[in-house]
Amino acid sequence: MGKITVTDCFAQDGTKIEGLKVIDPTVFKDERGYFVETYNLNDMKEHGLDMVFVQDNQSMSVRGVLRGLHYQKQFPQGKLVRAIRGTVFDVAVDLRTASATYGKWFGVELSAENKRQFYIPEGFAHGFLVLSDEAEFAYKCTDFYHPGDEGGLAWNDPEIGVAWPIAEDMNLIISAKDQKWGGMSETFKF
Repeated sequence: MGKITVTDCFAQDGTKIEGLKVIDPTVFKDERGYFVETYNLNDMKEHGLDMVFVQDNQSMSVRGVLRGLHYQKQFPQGKLVRAIRGTVFDVAVDLRTASATYGKWFGVELSAENKRQFYIPEGFAHGFLVLSDEAEFAYKCTDFYHPGDEGGLAWNDPEIGVAWPIAEDMNLIISAKDQKWGGMSETFKF
């Protein structure tokens, strides 16, 4: 029924970040409301996205909540993320050491209105900032959650340089755990 448009993602220097994809589904609207296919394996395969999802998660956060930047150490997860209510600014940071875009980031606004989705493959740190009064965030994962396997990076690490759209009147809410993460250089010492 539905078709999707898949767009590549580029770092701030114009370099394509392999594997990151923004997905815009077809939305069917009429006087009753709308209908959208949020996931269709065949449509995804047509665009080379043939991952298998094993777990669905959902969270709710209020304006100013910044979650991340999280990654998994031994059991990396690919994630297909979307906002089902409200608006978030979603970010992925490339942690694949052999990648030409190692340490580079991409961000995209996801909202209930735009129905946009963001695919983040294994090997990335991920986080988001809630821009609306509240947001419900849903994501499909390619591996199960493994307690104790999570790592993180400082959301404001100048080496990464994420340009979070923090409004002047926004009160940031960051968990104690997320406030303790180090930056790229101190976290990944090669």
